[in-house]
Amino acid sequence: MDVLQGNVLMAATITMGIAAGVYMLYSFAIMPGLARTDDRTFVGAFQQIDTAIVGPFLLVFFIAPLGLAVLAAVQQVGNSDRSALVPIVAAIVLQLLMVVITLRVNVPLNDAIKAAGDPSDIDVAAVREQFHEAKWVRWNSVRAAAATVAFGCLVWALVLFAGS
Repeated sequence: MDVLQGNVLMAATITMGIAAGVYMLYSFAIMPGLARTDDRTFVGAFQQIDTAIVGPFLLVFFIAPLGLAVLAAVQQVGNSDRSALVPIVAAIVLQLLMVVITLRVNVPLNDAIKAAGDPSDIDVAAVREQFHEAKWVRWNSVRAAAATVAFGCLVWALVLFAGS
């Protein structure tokens, strides 16, 4: 067993676990909590949450899992026992799905609500309606499920790798 390969696979698994946790947190706490607020609170809070999440930590749960999983897959290709490769590739496919959903659905909606301006100066009811809250929540749920299954795939890959 190669220590570097194990470390890369472990890092991919940990960062994917963080990603799954972030998406699940939005599904089970943040968005349901915001849904219970008035329009001004919703728009202002969502703008601030999205501004806060876009930063160095974003690399940990959005970019690192995919990059590390690809590196882990490449490392597995050269192994005589490639049993861990299948769940790693499955995780990569799920992560690519998450990236596409994020870039095509969630980010444009996030950007639109942030671009609407200060909640004190805008029609917050119209901004909230244009945000398409149900669409954002629905696609985030898909991201959360994909991230959770991808995490499970990487955990399984670790089990298989450790047994090889």
